[in-house]
Amino acid sequence: MSETTTPIVTIASIGQYEGQTVTLRGWLYNIRSSGKLLFPTFRDGTGTIQGIVPKAAVPEQVFETLKGLQLESSLTVTGKVRADSRAPSGYELDVENVEVISAVSAEEPFPITLKEHGVDFLMEHRHLWLRTPRQSAILRVRASIMRAASEFFDTDGFIRTDPPILTPNACEGTSELFEMDYFDNDKAYLTQSGQLYIEATALALGKVYSFGPTFRAEKSKTRRHLTEFWMIEPEVAYLELDGLMDLAEGFISHIVTRVLEQHRADLKVIGRDVAKLEAIIARGPNGERVPFPRLAYDDAHVMLEKAYAEGKIENPHKYGDDFGSPDETYISSQFDKPVMVHRYPAAIKAFYMQPDPADPTKALCVDVLAPEGYGEIIGGSQRVDSYDLLKQRIEDHDLPLAAFQWYLDLRKYGSVPHSGFGMGIERAVAWICGLDHVRETIPFARTLNRIYP
Repeated sequence: MSETTTPIVTIASIGQYEGQTVTLRGWLYNIRSSGKLLFPTFRDGTGTIQGIVPKAAVPEQVFETLKGLQLESSLTVTGKVRADSRAPSGYELDVENVEVISAVSAEEPFPITLKEHGVDFLMEHRHLWLRTPRQSAILRVRASIMRAASEFFDTDGFIRTDPPILTPNACEGTSELFEMDYFDNDKAYLTQSGQLYIEATALALGKVYSFGPTFRAEKSKTRRHLTEFWMIEPEVAYLELDGLMDLAEGFISHIVTRVLEQHRADLKVIGRDVAKLEAIIARGPNGERVPFPRLAYDDAHVMLEKAYAEGKIENPHKYGDDFGSPDETYISSQFDKPVMVHRYPAAIKAFYMQPDPADPTKALCVDVLAPEGYGEIIGGSQRVDSYDLLKQRIEDHDLPLAAFQWYLDLRKYGSVPHSGFGMGIERAVAWICGLDHVRETIPFARTLNRIYP
């Protein structure tokens, strides 16, 4: 690669160099021509920018090189930055020189073009589909969501404590776990949650969180499910349900705020209506924070009964059942902020959830439903802190008591009320980006029918 005296910049930062000659390192995303004018579009991972190449203004070799170049060829481009309000980025590049790093063969052109492709084709070529502006924008937003999630806890005294990925037992039974052989004929499972382990670290450190991959062998084909996804899970000693809901509300607000601060251009590329995100963090008339709505399970059931009677939903909700996707969609559609549905029937919830002292048939739990029909993005609860009750719940759920002895120890030695929640990153990305399917939220989706590439 030849040396250059011009500054090497990124497309994202190019506005700082208006009127200057700069060098970009990237790829040819698209090119069109109009007589003696070429309009190449370059990408570099931070964004895209259109170049202008008049035949009379550049050496013939530069013009002919660009004209014959295949899409996704890698190159360095030197040119002068010019403001243009009509350009998507607000700037264009008057190209002066190009240097091809690796030319794509005309006999084997880049398989993904600007025409419509089917989902199967795009997923089969996911390693290349990632290069398109929309997919790249989604991944940039994903990275900021993950960074903001960690930032929220890191700056509030939480300690990150990573649980094991290989576990000897499950949080909620083994029917939906990937089983593998371990040493000496033992069985191990890929984790479905780090919760039980970070309960232990919370009772050691006070406020903790884990952040890592989790796995579910659930044979689901819905647009909300992956078999491998990333989960962030805080756990706090001496925290009860109301405090947990406050924590979840602050957490979501922080993430949305950061995305709006940093990614308005990416959200525009994705096609997201940012007004709906702005409503999440909208302040009251005096600048006060407007809390997220909180709805007891019983009240949510009444809401669904009324909606069914008025013909607004097709199927009635049976009291005592969990909410299905259509139920969650309707409930969340009644609010412009995430809604916190709490105190579900204990019978349909996990064994470790604390019963409500006011009504032991209810669990001190909460699901946070995202607006616009995106369903549950956070699930959490206050945990059972009584040794005897937890032991009884484990037995009632036909779980192996010996496997949970260490978990019971947490209630034997200095037990306290404690609470936590989990948020799947991919569901949060789908909601914040306004995506139709969770498969676009992660670089390489793992689903019931896909493990390639």
